[in-house]
Order: sequence, then C-alpha cells, then structure tokens
Amino acid sequence: MITKTIALPKLNNLSPTMESTALKLMEEAGELAQAIGKLRGMSGEQSKFEEKEVMELITKELLDVAQTAVSMMFVLQEQYGIDIEQAREQHIRKLLEKGYLSS
Repeated sequence: MITKTIALPKLNNLSPTMESTALKLMEEAGELAQAIGKLRGMSGEQSKFEEKEVMELITKELLDVAQTAVSMMFVLQEQYGIDIEQAREQHIRKLLEKGYLSS
C-alpha cells in the first residue's frame, strides 16, 4: 500500500468548535472547487490563467482543506474523546473491504 504522509500542525491561535471547523472545511472545499473551475474554464469566462499558476493555486487550496480537516480531527479528539488513530485504522479497513485499496 502506497501512502503519502503529510504532518500539519495544530493551530494554536484559534478556539475551534466542531461546528466552526465544519463550516470552515466547506468554505475551503469551495475555494478548491473554484480553483479547479478556473483551470477548466467553468466560470464561463475565457481562461486567462496559466496552467502552472492554477496548479499552484489548487495545491494551496488543497492544503487549506487538509489543514482544516486536521484541525477538525484535533477538535474531535480533544473535545469529544475520539481516538483518531483507531478511526484511521477503521477507515483503511473500510477502503480495503470496498475494494478501493489492495493490501
């Protein structure tokens, strides 16, 4: 199984809640979709963006999504006692069972 490990920090200048983090996650996902739309010309405008420029924007927005997801994991762990490592292992088992992943 090939994995990509990216460690992102716990943001320590915020006091996130599950609700505020979920809303932020949706916002960041929307910004990612908007960046992809620019690449594909889905905004109805003629594309004025170079592919490299848009790929850099997509990467930045994707990392914003990932950071917010990681922040939500910290919230779930610290405020609700969720064992994220155990949940991650269950998630991988689910992917194997559904055939999305081979061991």
